[in-house]
Formats: sequence, structure tokens, C-alpha cells
Amino acid sequence: MSNCLDFFQYGNIRIEICQGDITEEKVDAIVNAANADLQHGGGVAGAIVRKGGKIINVESAKWIAEHGRVAHKFPAYTSAGLLPAKMIIHTVGPIWGEGNEDLKLSDTVMGSLELAKKLDLSSITFPAISTGIYGFPKERAARIILMSQMKWSTEHSDEDQPLRLIRNILLDDTTVQVFQTIFHELTS
Repeated sequence: MSNCLDFFQYGNIRIEICQGDITEEKVDAIVNAANADLQHGGGVAGAIVRKGGKIINVESAKWIAEHGRVAHKFPAYTSAGLLPAKMIIHTVGPIWGEGNEDLKLSDTVMGSLELAKKLDLSSITFPAISTGIYGFPKERAARIILMSQMKWSTEHSDEDQPLRLIRNILLDDTTVQVFQTIFHELTS
């Protein structure tokens, strides 16, 4: 069960900062910080598959066979298997040091939100993309993730589209504190 600590409203769209486990989120879609080949081994991706079941790997392999590798700006999607969410949006998290990481991270967030809109979803939950095994500095990532969500929300808040909830679910206290600090900077 997530514990939501902060929120900000942009017209019809609410952005939340919460602490909890993304695999327990009861939303239309959770975002999986994946690699371009949708090989779900460690980090968030590994946790999602461990709890969601092998069907996620099967559907991911099928996606790759039909569409090719996943790009930062154009995520893939599958069912959520045994998870309480309805589906998973698999976005490619940038690896720190590969170059142009800030733009790639913004593209992953914007691409996920655009896909959620296209799929007529009303709620989506993001992890702290790329801040774990991919080494993206947490403060920098938090700023990019939140600014991208706020930009998208500002641009789409008055539209007749179903997406109403953008949640950031963060597992550990340190990441929660970083996201809350940046969130307060951006919303005050």
C-alpha cells in the first residue's frame, strides 16, 4: 500500500509523490524502467517480473519480435500479469554516462504519458527511472522526471483526455526525500 505524501493539481491532472512498492499499485498502468530489448533482469524490471509472473517476459519477447527494440521516446506495453495494475508501460531508462541522458530521461517520461493518453488510461505510476542500477543521479533525475510530468500536465490539463493521475512511487526514504525536495522547489 502506497503512502502519498505530496500532490499538486494541474487542471484535471493530479501529480503525486508517494512511498511504496510499484508492484502493489492498483492503477491503469505502472511504468517499468526497462532496457531496449525488454530483458527484465534486475532493479524495478526484475521486481515486476518476479511478482507479475512469466507472462510479462512472454509478452515482452512478442513485442520485440513484432516491433523491434524499444526507444526512449516510444515505450512498449504489455499486460501486468499477476500484478494489480491493468498494464505495464515499458520505457527505456537512460544509463548514466552514455550521453544525452537528460533528454533521454525526459523522452521516457513524455513518451510514457503520451502512450497512456493514447491507450485511454486514467492513472499511471512511475518509479525513479534510471536512479538505481543505471546510475542516474537521484536529484537530477527527480528534477527531470517531475518537470517533464508538470510540462505534460500543463499542456494537456484542459483537454478531454482520460489521464487524471500521475503518481511517483518511491521505495526508499532517501529517494522520497529527494523527490519531495525537488517537488516543493518546483511547485512553490
